[in-house]
Amino acid sequence: MPDGLEQAIRGTAEEIATLVRSASDTALAVPGSEWTVGEAAAHLALANELMADLAAGRERPYGDGTPQSLAGANAKSLAVFAERRAEPLATMIIKQAETFLHALSLPAADGPAPATPLGLMNRSVLASYLLTHMLGHGYDLARALKRPHMVDRARVGLCMPFMRSVMPRVANPAATAGLTARYRIRLRGGETFSVSLADGVVQVTPGEPPQRADCTIMLDPVTFLLIALGRLNPWRAMAQGQILAWGPRPWLAPRFPTLFTAP
Repeated sequence: MPDGLEQAIRGTAEEIATLVRSASDTALAVPGSEWTVGEAAAHLALANELMADLAAGRERPYGDGTPQSLAGANAKSLAVFAERRAEPLATMIIKQAETFLHALSLPAADGPAPATPLGLMNRSVLASYLLTHMLGHGYDLARALKRPHMVDRARVGLCMPFMRSVMPRVANPAATAGLTARYRIRLRGGETFSVSLADGVVQVTPGEPPQRADCTIMLDPVTFLLIALGRLNPWRAMAQGQILAWGPRPWLAPRFPTLFTAP
């Protein structure tokens, strides 16, 4: 795995567990969600278990990657898993993150790429997926409990292998149809990558684009991840000057967030 990813997974799981343990009432609503704190924590515990099984080479069908199927799979799993108490869930979140990391050291980790809810994925990218998923829901829990969140620039950098790999899969066909464009995305203090669209096909490439970009978008890494995960309104971020855009076709910038659907 990339340097720091194992530590980030372990640290994020522990920080989320601390948040969950601080909840005096797990029936508290999570802002912008239909879930309570207890349900969000239960989902994280179950998701970490799912990821650990995938890393160990076990097959775990879980939707078909569309937001609707994932929501259905989430609802089904929560319906049969009744635990909502803080301490057992906090313990399970940490335990399953550790089980995931242990699975990566086993011989099965050299086997075929696991079939994840978002397609085939090598285990390094799967680890980035696990971190990204925990950060999204950890952010939700922090907001619900009015505590500082754990999303930072370093952790976002470790999420990028997953983010780049999944962007073509979560592209919105209705929004990308008929659009030909080359975007360059610059994360302040972080990486640069390009997103090219033509005939409904989306290609994401790390580094500078091979050809001049039509539109360059520059933003903070944390802002990028929160927008990508549906946790931050992109229009608000633009209005507050958190996003800059330039190039021959700068008007393409507001369209970019609409090209993808957060799973």
